[in-house]
Amino acid sequence: MKPELIHSLYVNELKDLYSAEKQMEQVLPRMARAAASQDLKASFETHLLETRDHVARLEHVFSLAEAEPEGTTSRGMETLINEAASVMEHESNPELRDAALLAVAQKAEHYEIAGYGCVRTYAELLGLTEAARYLQATLNEEKQTDLKLADLAEYLFHDAVAA
Repeated sequence: MKPELIHSLYVNELKDLYSAEKQMEQVLPRMARAAASQDLKASFETHLLETRDHVARLEHVFSLAEAEPEGTTSRGMETLINEAASVMEHESNPELRDAALLAVAQKAEHYEIAGYGCVRTYAELLGLTEAARYLQATLNEEKQTDLKLADLAEYLFHDAVAA
């Protein structure tokens, strides 16, 4: 594949990730307010701070690529955000709402993990070492958040399942 095609794919995927992160930045405060568990609230609030760092990091990566971050809406993340909104609007049982919000949050993490893995690889193929380093840092954080959410789900719902 020609480098200019990889570069075009790289920029388009970066735009999708930027949109996804911006969408998460908007919904995480609502998810935190909707969570019944204080641990889940804290997890969403912490992830909001990380998400803001990811947005800033992506903006730097865009500057390295001499590209603008705007112009794409992440349809994948939009679907997950709509799922979260539906849970927050319709689920009145606090434990079920927390479980469903945790599931949506993990789906979002998996979406981001896949995206960051791809763009990091594209950056490496293009010889964009600094960008690849920034993208790998975010990928590592997304993986850690996914593990924390899985641990939190086990902690919160272990007793419910064991009963």
